Amino acid sequence: SCESGGSVAGEELLLAAAYVSDAQYNRNVHFETSPQAIRLYHFYNHWTMRAATYFFIWVDLALALFEEPAVFPLPFLVTSIAEVLCLTAFFGRLVHFAKVTPQNVFWKDTKNICVVVTIVLTLIDLVIYGSLEAVNIRGVRWSRALRPVFLINFPESRQIRRAFRSIRNTLPDILYVFLLFLFSMMIFSLMALKLFGDRGLRMVDGRPYFTSILDTAFELYALVTTANSPDVMMPAYELNWWYSLYFITYIIINTYIFMSVFLAVVYNNYRKHLKNEIHTLAYLKRHKMTEAFNILKVKVGTEFVVKEARWRQLVKVVAPDISSSHLELLLRISDEGQTGHVDKMNFLRLADLLNIRVVTINIKKHPLETWMPRVYQSSTSLLVQKMVQHRIFVWVYDVIILINAIFIALDEKDSLISYAEWLFLSLYIIEILLKLYTYEPSAYFGRKQFWNWMVSVLFLPALFLVSEASFSPRFRVIVTTLINIGPTMLTFGGLVLVVYYAFAIVGMEAFHGKVRFLDPGSGSPDAPVCGNPALKDSAFAQGRYCKNNFNDLASSLILLTELTVVNQCFALLADGFALVTHQAAKLYFIGFHIVVVILIVNIFIAFILEAFFVAYSLEKSEVETAIEKKIQELGVGVQEEEVQDGGLIDNMDTKDSGFSADEGDNRKKALKGLYFRIASKKYKTVDTLLQQMFESEIAPEGKDPSLEEILNFSPKKPNFDNLA
Repeated sequence: SCESGGSVAGEELLLAAAYVSDAQYNRNVHFETSPQAIRLYHFYNHWTMRAATYFFIWVDLALALFEEPAVFPLPFLVTSIAEVLCLTAFFGRLVHFAKVTPQNVFWKDTKNICVVVTIVLTLIDLVIYGSLEAVNIRGVRWSRALRPVFLINFPESRQIRRAFRSIRNTLPDILYVFLLFLFSMMIFSLMALKLFGDRGLRMVDGRPYFTSILDTAFELYALVTTANSPDVMMPAYELNWWYSLYFITYIIINTYIFMSVFLAVVYNNYRKHLKNEIHTLAYLKRHKMTEAFNILKVKVGTEFVVKEARWRQLVKVVAPDISSSHLELLLRISDEGQTGHVDKMNFLRLADLLNIRVVTINIKKHPLETWMPRVYQSSTSLLVQKMVQHRIFVWVYDVIILINAIFIALDEKDSLISYAEWLFLSLYIIEILLKLYTYEPSAYFGRKQFWNWMVSVLFLPALFLVSEASFSPRFRVIVTTLINIGPTMLTFGGLVLVVYYAFAIVGMEAFHGKVRFLDPGSGSPDAPVCGNPALKDSAFAQGRYCKNNFNDLASSLILLTELTVVNQCFALLADGFALVTHQAAKLYFIGFHIVVVILIVNIFIAFILEAFFVAYSLEKSEVETAIEKKIQELGVGVQEEEVQDGGLIDNMDTKDSGFSADEGDNRKKALKGLYFRIASKKYKTVDTLLQQMFESEIAPEGKDPSLEEILNFSPKKPNFDNLA
């Protein structure tokens, strides 16, 4: 019976750990609670399984580099076998997920259906394409455009899915503005036909000037992007300068007003839907932590609590690599009164506590203090150490770096400048030696002290300036904020990659071989026309845009990047590919501009603005404040601003390290042992930053919506403020 009781307790611990882990990583998975399903779920979330999934996803995406049209051609048999292996891995991952979730939930999940359908369609496409290849008929690999579906729909890619959901939810509001924009553009197109259609004017490249409604609409759409400005205006302007007022009015209304309204609508609606997403995540996190608490709770007196021993076991299961000192610190925060148990309110903070990176610093004695203690501890030596540790020392060297940068820009052939470089080099060497004298060498040259290694080896002042970055506090805040929102940029990088990949595949299938780059020195008569006579005398060929083609994945992605920047490329490329195919090809380029430039780039700007405002103005979160308070109470604190060179200690609390009962007494003269600090804000995850955006708007514990209300939430239903 003892063994069965221990087994039950172990199963309960695993179940509670699964809930806490889901809360920690913001996973919204409805999993089975049977012992076998829980073990499978833990294995499903293991980092090796996630890494393997991403490996096969990237291999699947990279196959386009080796398939026709290819950058590095491989036989169809090789690429098809590789793709089948990837599909097998995806199917296995899906089956694993089906084993841990209820069947009715699994088949109601759109993500799972999308993956299954994509696998089936890809296999059908492989069979059809392979059959056509066997009889030497060129087929179309249309299923390649669906490959990003795997990147989007596996649970690991929740950030990209969140971005897509935000876009989907924002679309209805953007649609009304877009329809007004199209209406305005069509009115101006009709006006252009009436004003210029019968005057016999021609474009710079000889094309008729505003003689058909479709060509006129395209030229005016291109004018919104400024891609054909001022070229499109010049024929009318040369005829009569009054006609310039037509184009100026059009640009003011459609380029400046409508594009600004687009950004405003996108920003407002994206923030609204993002807030709802984060509210849902926060409430689900709290719900999962409550479930974990209910599994482990016992009654002590009049309230339910989790015993200290069970709490320790839980943390070790959720974070097996956590150090004993870090675990002890978290326990002191959770069990403030050292009662031997953790109450519900403090237990619910465990997921957030585990998400905050606490740096453990082991303070060692300087070798010189061991070898010659009297000299190292002399008044002169201590004065030198104090000077090096003082912030003025950093400021002085920042000024030296700035002066050095000015000298670098001057004429280095001047003998005075040459001698000055030796002076600056000597000053940098002196600084390194002084820091090595002041700080323990293994801390200065630690494995994470990349900048110290670089500065010591290469003496690059620019790197040194970046590593210290303390000349201006505001400058440091801005740099830290930019680093902090880096992960959010990567999220949208994934979103852009998905869209780019799909458009690249479609472009390769539609335009492959239509434009070719031929070396002008080859003497080929087709070289000046990009391998296609239809481009003769065109601005595309005259501008030598032949390398801008869809003949392989790499070229396609470069071309799409140029289209994102817009400039003149939009009009020239669209016109060029329309000449070698059909005028309808312009719709491809217009569609790309609408999706990427108008929609995704505006949403990216909206998100970066919001993230920057939060990261720039927000101090520490409530949980971070609690951790720092406890670290300082225990006397083992090292502040982030007291840490230079990415982790090197300048000043520190001189209280005893450790967690004895007589904390604060018997301060050691030498600073040894373990110390802690909150890691720099640049280590925050995307979810952490998003939660902090709307932290003040999340209802306090005990006022949450029900689980059913959370899961069924949509923007058209009562908002969370009303539900709370």
